[in-house]
Amino acid sequence: MKQRATINGREDALAQKILSREHLRLRVAEWRQAGESITLGNGAFDLLHVGHVRYLHAAKQLGGRLVVAVNSDESVRALKGKGRPVIPEAERAEILAALADVDAVVIFPESDVRALIREIRPDIHAKGTDYTAVTVPERDVVHECGGRVEIVGDSKDHSASEIIRSRLRPPRP
Repeated sequence: MKQRATINGREDALAQKILSREHLRLRVAEWRQAGESITLGNGAFDLLHVGHVRYLHAAKQLGGRLVVAVNSDESVRALKGKGRPVIPEAERAEILAALADVDAVVIFPESDVRALIREIRPDIHAKGTDYTAVTVPERDVVHECGGRVEIVGDSKDHSASEIIRSRLRPPRP
């Protein structure tokens, strides 16, 4: 079953990367049938920065298909507070879908990706360097589903929250 996706009224390869949960499950099944492994990355990705790009590139280097789960606007607000996200979920998804390393994007409303992990059972769950293998909140579910956790990307020197805070601070004299 082929999903017909559009972005701003146009149907194209970029739009085909942004999937509903149902279509993601179908796409993952197709990839698995073709012998490909699945890596899952996730985050808010509000104000995409170089740390995000390095994290996603490193996740893709683990092999197979890279699925990126993006927090919905409501879950970002719950996690980060009033005024967030700065960029709406549909636009964040489109930006991520434009990256060559990303094979699929899905928006999720939960505060973490445990439910999605149970649905697609990724071979690898890639998290950034602000975590360790033992502090990844979803690691129990990843292991339960037969996958493994990998910590990837560069050191946590970049943060959308810090970028936003620094832009709101008055300049120092």
